[in-house]
Amino acid sequence: MYMKANDIRKKYLEFFKSKDHYVQESFSLVPKNDKSLLLINAGMAPLKNYFLGLEEPPAHRMTTCQKCVRTGDIDNIGHTLRHATFFEMLGNFSFGNYFKKDAITFAWEFVTEVLKLDKDKLWVTVYEEDDEAYNLWKDMIGVEERKIVRLGKEDNFWEIGNGQGPCGPCSEIYIDRGENFSCEGECKPGSEGDRFLEFWNLVFTQFDKQADGSLKKLEHPNIDTGMGLERMACIMQGVDSIFDIDTMVAIRNKISEISNKKYNENAKNDVSIRIIADHLRAITFMVSDGIIPSNEGRGYVLRRLARRALRHGKLLGIQGKFISDIANIVINEYKDGYPELEQNHDHIIKILSVEEEKFNETLESGLEILNGYIDQAVSNGNSIITGEDAFKLYDTFGFPLELTIEIAEEKNCKVDTKGFEQQMEIQKETARNSRKSGSDVGWKDEITNLDLSVSKTEFLGYDTLESDNKIQDIVLNGNLVDLANEGDEIMLIFDKTPFYAESGGQVGDKGVILSANDKFDIKINDVTKSTGGLFVHHAKVERGSVKKGDLAHLQVNRMNRLATMRNHTATHLLHKALKMVLGDHVNQSGSFVSPTGLRFDFNHYEQLTKQQIKDVERIVNLKIFESIDVHTDVMGINDAKETGAMSLFDEKYGDIVRVVSIGDFSKEFCGGTHVVNTNQIGMFKIVSEGAVSSGVRRLEAITGLTVYDYLLENEHIIEEVSMAVKSNKQALTKRIETLVDENKTLSKQLKAMQNDSAKGSLEDIINNAISIGDVKLMTTKYEDVQDDVLRNIMQDIIDKAPSSIVVFSNLDTTENKLKFICMVDKKLNPRYHAGNIVREVAAVTGGKGGGKPNLAQAGGVDISKVDEALSKAKAIIENM
Repeated sequence: MYMKANDIRKKYLEFFKSKDHYVQESFSLVPKNDKSLLLINAGMAPLKNYFLGLEEPPAHRMTTCQKCVRTGDIDNIGHTLRHATFFEMLGNFSFGNYFKKDAITFAWEFVTEVLKLDKDKLWVTVYEEDDEAYNLWKDMIGVEERKIVRLGKEDNFWEIGNGQGPCGPCSEIYIDRGENFSCEGECKPGSEGDRFLEFWNLVFTQFDKQADGSLKKLEHPNIDTGMGLERMACIMQGVDSIFDIDTMVAIRNKISEISNKKYNENAKNDVSIRIIADHLRAITFMVSDGIIPSNEGRGYVLRRLARRALRHGKLLGIQGKFISDIANIVINEYKDGYPELEQNHDHIIKILSVEEEKFNETLESGLEILNGYIDQAVSNGNSIITGEDAFKLYDTFGFPLELTIEIAEEKNCKVDTKGFEQQMEIQKETARNSRKSGSDVGWKDEITNLDLSVSKTEFLGYDTLESDNKIQDIVLNGNLVDLANEGDEIMLIFDKTPFYAESGGQVGDKGVILSANDKFDIKINDVTKSTGGLFVHHAKVERGSVKKGDLAHLQVNRMNRLATMRNHTATHLLHKALKMVLGDHVNQSGSFVSPTGLRFDFNHYEQLTKQQIKDVERIVNLKIFESIDVHTDVMGINDAKETGAMSLFDEKYGDIVRVVSIGDFSKEFCGGTHVVNTNQIGMFKIVSEGAVSSGVRRLEAITGLTVYDYLLENEHIIEEVSMAVKSNKQALTKRIETLVDENKTLSKQLKAMQNDSAKGSLEDIINNAISIGDVKLMTTKYEDVQDDVLRNIMQDIIDKAPSSIVVFSNLDTTENKLKFICMVDKKLNPRYHAGNIVREVAAVTGGKGGGKPNLAQAGGVDISKVDEALSKAKAIIENM
């Protein structure tokens, strides 16, 4: 009976719903509580904590159709008919509810009565020692004994990778595809060949494997079953390839239409069509689940798949952009089962289109450089691209290592992957070192290793900026002391404090601590929080002496705190405004809130336009002017989630959380301090926008009096510029445009003069060429000549004197910067490589650089060695 893939999914979930199973929508491809996984790769993966008893499931009978991505077999994608990076896993699960009898009954009923598979073609396997399952299949279901096959531990026993923990026997259902398919040895499940196809696996988790290898029976055994939707669709539609099922055919046909390449006419083209279809389906789902292309983690997997698909589009001869057209087909084919695809349609298309644009921008130059590396590797006689070169392609041009390997292999070259990994580790180590700061050392270890009087500090600062408390501990130079004197820099510990400790992106408070009897004055420069919630007051004794146990008056700097509160509440307004302007995909990935301003990092795929920044500013300022009350509620975390409050994905929260609400506009988990009404913020202004990393943008903004100061400063700058260009403020723009036009005209005249002057010496340069075999080398020194003028001269020389290599130096006398440029007649490539020549020439002066085989440039350092560097060009070329 023919059945579409979407209908199989629907009927499966409906069937198990009728068997009292809770239908759980597919979890995101991004694991929520499993740091061991990059992406969800199995139907039971999101349910792991339920099986391990770490979390209570919503029901003890569940069913899902889970989105999964696996990239371990990526090299096989397109070359085989069954491998896929994205797939759907149908599953039904029992957490201590039903066991083997019901699991087997449900499975058989579904495949024979709902899917109506021919019982005569169905076979089953059981674990060789599992008599219970064997008898259930034989006596309860009525399967012929010859069709029940016992298999060993390798095939039919499931256990966790390390061997210990929950485990149990499996039972599988196979279909006999007939004599037309190969079958070696005794023809039955478990034999070699394609005749018997497994499509359903039932895992009976009934044991807890001990360290000594013994099996202890679980008090509440579980059921975990899985059936691949694509494989079942193949069976129901009578096809041998997952690329021939209805949903994939629709994607495949669109690729054929765009490329004008028919499927099943050319084996090489078919591979490319299958790769594009598979990868585009996978990345469409990945972007829908919030993953953005980058050079690490999940983003790297996404970028790798996207760029591999794009390159195969080029191999098919597709001209122009095509990725969004195919993504539209994926969304249309799968939206019934996954409505979030349609909801996220614009976001998906935007992300993938931007990635396609980025790849197209770098593809040509990157491929040209890669081909240069390949030519160089061949000329070296080892056909190996160095790890350093492969890493440069990855780091500079966004070429995934796998793509470099794939292209190199097509030209019989290999890549030094170990060298690449070494370069990657160097970069990571550099990044780790750059992140280290004073906050990583010192007080944290000192405090946790001391025998302190208190272990936790109560924060009073939500309600007051002043309090009287005894000094519990004094830390001086890493040691507990009873006394500190004027000038000492110390750390103070209290059991209660109004001072906010740095956390959640908000800086710690500043202020003073005064003696109750005028014995001392202490300045608080910062407050930090140690493990366990202890507040550490970083202080300096400004006057007198302070003793442990002294009664002190703690006073937070009010203006400082109010400015910080304004910026923190503005951050919440900004977060919501960004979602409104850019889309719901925007989520905070970092923040910093201080009295002087705020910094907000968020996931987004491209630079914000000026209009988008204006729109965000306007929304935030409108909410400020609306004078909205800000409320804070303390509640259980589950109750907080039910209110719809936003939480940070990787942030750890306790059972009780604070929820900050700004009217109906914004609601977020937050432990920071906030204004009581938005009108206290005064005004909001974005002062910068930029990239933090691939897929992450950063906004910096100011509020309150800082905006007023900002406006005054800009007004002063405008007045200064107006005076400098002799214009009033109203006509300033027009005056600057006139000056720019005049400058352009003068630049063109200067360039023409330089060009005429330089060309006047063209014949002299050619006549003074050095012959090296059948090659002519020409070198000349220049000063203050524009690069494009020099390149034009070089090209004129090569046009007039073919088989030439030209090397020029150019000194910018204004900035005292030296540059070398090399051009090689293209017919001399790959034997002579401009990038290699100019790199060695520049090295004589302590400089470095490189570039394309026919044109490259490098920077110089020691100007006194220019002549020596140009002279070395002859020896470099002779060595080539």
